[in-house]
Amino acid sequence: MSAALDSSTLETGSAALTFTDSAADKIKQLIDEEDNPKLKLRVFVQGGGCSGFQYGFTFEDKEEDEDRSETEDDDEEPVGDYVFTAKNGVQLLIDSMSYQYLVGAEIDYKDDLNGAQFVIKNPNAVTRCGCGSSFSV
Repeated sequence: MSAALDSSTLETGSAALTFTDSAADKIKQLIDEEDNPKLKLRVFVQGGGCSGFQYGFTFEDKEEDEDRSETEDDDEEPVGDYVFTAKNGVQLLIDSMSYQYLVGAEIDYKDDLNGAQFVIKNPNAVTRCGCGSSFSV
């Protein structure tokens, strides 16, 4: 499942994901430093951390291609990536499993007294650990 959108507020159906200009600018800077315009940022959720789930970020050259035609069960969740494009052309990839935990979230980049880091403000998170890197739903 791919949803290619061109905006800082990335909408799929009734849900939105906000990718701030600050985050997009930092990603663009990192991609430019790597001198590889094919790079995309993958944002994912995985089990772990002190609250149950944690966020992850990694760069990829291309999307993971998953063959959906082999799925025999029509009731199964679709597999694949949501592909979002920010105003400056930066592309963000989110797999369908992680997307369900990120619906309505804001991905930002902060550089302040706490350090420089990507920050996810997630309305789906019921609890968070003290450092903010893990959450539960």
